[in-house]
Amino acid sequence: MDKCSFSNHIDFKNVHINDDFWSVMQKKVREKVIPYQYEALNDKIENAEKSYCIENFKKASKVVKAQKNDKSLPVYPVDKWHYDESNSDKNAFHGWVFQDSDAYKWLEAVAYSLATAWDDELYNRACGLIELICSAQCDNGYLDTLYIINDQSKIFTNLKDFHELYCFGHLAEAGVAFYCSTGNKMLLDAALRFADLICDVFNENGKRGYPGHEIAELALVKLYRVTKNAKYLKTAEFFINERGTKPFYFDKERNIKTDGSDYVYNQAHMPVREQSEAVGHAVRGVYLYSGMADVAKEVNDENLYTACKRIWNNITKKKMYITGGIGSTVDGEAFSFDYDLPNDLAYCETCASIGLMFFGRRMLEISPNAQIADTMERALYNTILAGMNDDGDRFFYVNPLEVLPEACKKDSRKKHVKAVRQKWFGCACCPPNLARLLSSIGEYCITENENTVYVHQYIGGEFKTGAADIKITSSYVSDGRVCIEIIPKKSFALAVRIPAWCDDYSFSENARVKDGYAYFDIAKHTAIEVCFAAKPKIITCSNRVRENTGKVAVTRGPFVYCLEEVDNGKDLQMLRIDANSKPEFDGEKIIAKGFRQKADDELYFEFKTPCETKTELVFVPYYRWGNRGENEMTVFVRY
Repeated sequence: MDKCSFSNHIDFKNVHINDDFWSVMQKKVREKVIPYQYEALNDKIENAEKSYCIENFKKASKVVKAQKNDKSLPVYPVDKWHYDESNSDKNAFHGWVFQDSDAYKWLEAVAYSLATAWDDELYNRACGLIELICSAQCDNGYLDTLYIINDQSKIFTNLKDFHELYCFGHLAEAGVAFYCSTGNKMLLDAALRFADLICDVFNENGKRGYPGHEIAELALVKLYRVTKNAKYLKTAEFFINERGTKPFYFDKERNIKTDGSDYVYNQAHMPVREQSEAVGHAVRGVYLYSGMADVAKEVNDENLYTACKRIWNNITKKKMYITGGIGSTVDGEAFSFDYDLPNDLAYCETCASIGLMFFGRRMLEISPNAQIADTMERALYNTILAGMNDDGDRFFYVNPLEVLPEACKKDSRKKHVKAVRQKWFGCACCPPNLARLLSSIGEYCITENENTVYVHQYIGGEFKTGAADIKITSSYVSDGRVCIEIIPKKSFALAVRIPAWCDDYSFSENARVKDGYAYFDIAKHTAIEVCFAAKPKIITCSNRVRENTGKVAVTRGPFVYCLEEVDNGKDLQMLRIDANSKPEFDGEKIIAKGFRQKADDELYFEFKTPCETKTELVFVPYYRWGNRGENEMTVFVRY
């Protein structure tokens, strides 16, 4: 790897978003999503699944206090993934084994939001939760409410299935963000105490284990970067190096011997540097790959980076939906085989596309690549935004590309698909993950190294880089226009991405185009006008994707569009687009010429030319589907 090409993203403290589209999104998160989610974590949303998250911290705090007073503690089972009033004692842990992480992600979202717009009430609320969390931490630094409440003798005995190291990862990320945003170190100190324990336990001379659900790897790198303490980086590298090596650590935990195929789900079936295909649980995968990219950059590990590139290419060229969704099967919430991308069975967890953003940003920091930034844009403007409704109080966990509401209710294969967004989930990883990403979206726009500043995403705002103060004024979403004003501190090159969807673009200054970026030499105060002509396009799919044979999708700029029943009537499968016509954009929707086939009530009959009538097809942005009640939806349409 060429260290000279390494770059860093612009930290959220040096970004102020001011964008017609994204400022509205961030305001929605700040004013609606974050307060709503706090109520959900406290089990105050009527008719919603209970979280138990805050309740568990209160129980754990009482346990820790009792321990300090040398009181004997009751022991409860730690043998399930989910606990509630029906299968566990009222005083025991409740919820999913990873429930603590929801509070940490909420706090991370709060941290980014406070950096955007300070709010005393929100800060005080967050501090109250942090104090509760810290009161539940054991003297040795351990902090996971499941084991603290139920049975401390089982700590670190089931890394494969349970989520102590995963919860630690989110704790560390929240601690770093809250400290960097507010200067308050309480949560960071709690994370560091837990990290110190982990470093002492997991090493060449101790337990040679690694997380069953990854994220501790990238979190440890964050702790290393904020503290400069090399032991955190060393432990992150240790987890990655040990993963998938023989004898399998998860075999030791379970006292069995396997060939490793049991651990494909955990990406622990072989050493990570030998992996070339994205497999297993999709969220776990992209979190691992993000940590791999972080470590590869920090220790300049060419082999590790090469593995990241292979896996990135496998995801984006063979296993990704047009919406940027990944993880096509409900079985294990996982990647399937190459080109297996069913529309109506799609899983496409919101968290998975968020993790793809994490992975992509880290890959860009190692080496600029327009294709990576294009993929991040696709995931962001489609699957990720679709995870939340217009009002910020309903959420999708699963993001299909085709929905028939009746099938969601009557076909067991599609029970994971919801025709409308939900108030909350017992397993609620996606809503707070969405809140923290959208609150920190400024960190995904620009990277810089010693000689070049790269603009990857066209979100309006002010960015303070080492080379310049940069102001981006953007109507990219509506008309593809961007103005980049640069006040340089030194001479440097500015590289701006040319989106893959754009065939017609212009710049007000002379540029040299290379590898998907336009480069400008900056030596003085400069304003560059950019225009990316955004026109509706009809997009086809590889014929290796069986479900999309004879079908196309409609896009405009970064957005994928879809048909909804509310605009086009029932039985969307009866519609056919005229692929030779030119779809037109009316400022919100795309209108295309097409046909509606007459329904055949007879099940089988001798072929005859279908009877069709002309009609107009009305497409809306995919991220906005499902905001007008329960109805059919499809992205791909016959041609």
